[in-house]
Amino acid sequence: MKKCLVSRLVYATIFGTLLISTYVQAESNNEISALQDRWAEVNYLLSGDEQVDAFTSLTEQANQITARYPESAEAWIWSGIIKSTYAGAKGGLGALSLAKESRRDLEKAMEIDADAMNGSAYTSLGTLYYSVPGWPVGFGDNGKAEELLTQALKIAPHDIDANYFFAEFMRDQKDIETAKTYYLKAQSAPARPGRSLADQGRQEDIKKALEALN
Repeated sequence: MKKCLVSRLVYATIFGTLLISTYVQAESNNEISALQDRWAEVNYLLSGDEQVDAFTSLTEQANQITARYPESAEAWIWSGIIKSTYAGAKGGLGALSLAKESRRDLEKAMEIDADAMNGSAYTSLGTLYYSVPGWPVGFGDNGKAEELLTQALKIAPHDIDANYFFAEFMRDQKDIETAKTYYLKAQSAPARPGRSLADQGRQEDIKKALEALN
């Protein structure tokens, strides 16, 4: 009888822990999804001071989410993406500090799960390395950028962002034919469920890039 009671208590404890874990996972997924959706709105629908102000608020929100879910690679990836995009919108001296924060967040994500979100940490970190000035001003490094972007393509060869940012890098390296090849691969990438605005915006980026090349 005593053994049976102990077994029931152990089962109840395990079941309760699983319920809590499932609830926390659902909550984090909802908050990260909201972060993702808001990023697309701010990045593609806003501009100028309105966009910068929105990125300021979104960065604060991302910091709160990573504090709540420090073991979520997805939370750290989106925090890194938001800060790197904010850096591009803001410009100036403040952009470099944001880029460094973005690098830290993306490296944290890779420590947890480097393959999360189709290897988005590799894509975003690679983009940072070729976008930021090199030493002594910043941490830019084209060799490191190519290594990271190539790894992203190995993880997700058909991903729209992995192909687009590799194309951007190759264009900056003056390898126009390779850039065109990867822009076209990005253009034919499958749609991402629940990310219609981001896909639409990225396809517009690709269209403009191809027009410029042609």
